[in-house]
Amino acid sequence: MKVLIGVDPHKASVALAAVDEATGELLERASFPQNRAGLRSLERWAKRFPERRWALENAGGLGRHLAVRLAGSGESVVDVPPKLSARVRLLSSGNARKNDELDALATALAASRNERLATVDPEAASEVLRLLSERREDLVAERTRALNRLHGLLRDLLPGGVTGKLSADRAASILRGIRPKGGASARLRRRLASEVLRDVRTLDRKIADLSGRIEAEVEASGTTLTQIFGIGPILAARIIGTVGDVARFPTKAHFASYAGTAPVEASSGEVVRHRLSLAGNRKLNYALCTWSRYARLGRMPGAESTTARSSRRASPERRRCDASRGVSQMPFSEPSWRIRRRFLAVPLDKEEPRTPFGRSSENNPSTHFGE
Repeated sequence: MKVLIGVDPHKASVALAAVDEATGELLERASFPQNRAGLRSLERWAKRFPERRWALENAGGLGRHLAVRLAGSGESVVDVPPKLSARVRLLSSGNARKNDELDALATALAASRNERLATVDPEAASEVLRLLSERREDLVAERTRALNRLHGLLRDLLPGGVTGKLSADRAASILRGIRPKGGASARLRRRLASEVLRDVRTLDRKIADLSGRIEAEVEASGTTLTQIFGIGPILAARIIGTVGDVARFPTKAHFASYAGTAPVEASSGEVVRHRLSLAGNRKLNYALCTWSRYARLGRMPGAESTTARSSRRASPERRRCDASRGVSQMPFSEPSWRIRRRFLAVPLDKEEPRTPFGRSSENNPSTHFGE
């Protein structure tokens, strides 16, 4: 009998529910403390089910340690998004009752009915790129905070502060020309500004070193994402690390829905309209939006902004009308499908006909929603 074990992880405990994968019948419940002894007991308990696989809620958060441990020992583990398990719990029970046991059962049921969940593989190339990409994002955020602190100190040392973009070299040039004339507090601000500047230089070196490592890993992965205009090694690493195994998306509609680039239909009667989707993976959505700034219709290397975009900037009424109709400035599923094809690196056996990039698809909604 094939058994699916749903796991609801917490900081102090782990709740489990074993269900028959074929019928969805609950077989057994258990709970273990989240420590070394508790996890060893959990592994001994699971051995009573020879044909088993695991479904962890939020395997990228509180369940990461357990997911990596199980996957490292050869177990089959899938990641269940918390929103999916919450939806299953609500629809299966019909009420708002919630506890750890119900969450573990809902996680198992959600995994048994969904074959496109991400598989946990701690040694996958996408995992390495995800870790490096997240580390670089943390360093860039810390550098931004340091520059903001430097801006605040220079505002107190110079009349009106410093306008425009501030870099380490520009800040050093400005600080060399400052001679504090305000007592101990002014001299302290000058000293603190120098310390913050050293922090910025250190972060610049770390970011540059990490960018080189990311570029080497992206090149070693053999991806062709960087051949798409507007996608460099940094953005490619963010996309690959977020998506993981792209083969789990059978069609472009599934990938567009996961990325949040497929508009949501809001039709009624004879009125057919679509709205901007706020669902999907927001990190992937942000990465695609970053790319779309350079890959829009008419944006080629060395080209200026498109006429349509310039007119929207110049006409606030046009911009308000677009917003009221739910017009999205995000990339459509067609460019997203190009990225997915780059992931697969091989042609699909059954590819749906596609409209050329840049052609309006509002008269062909199946390119966004069709199965």
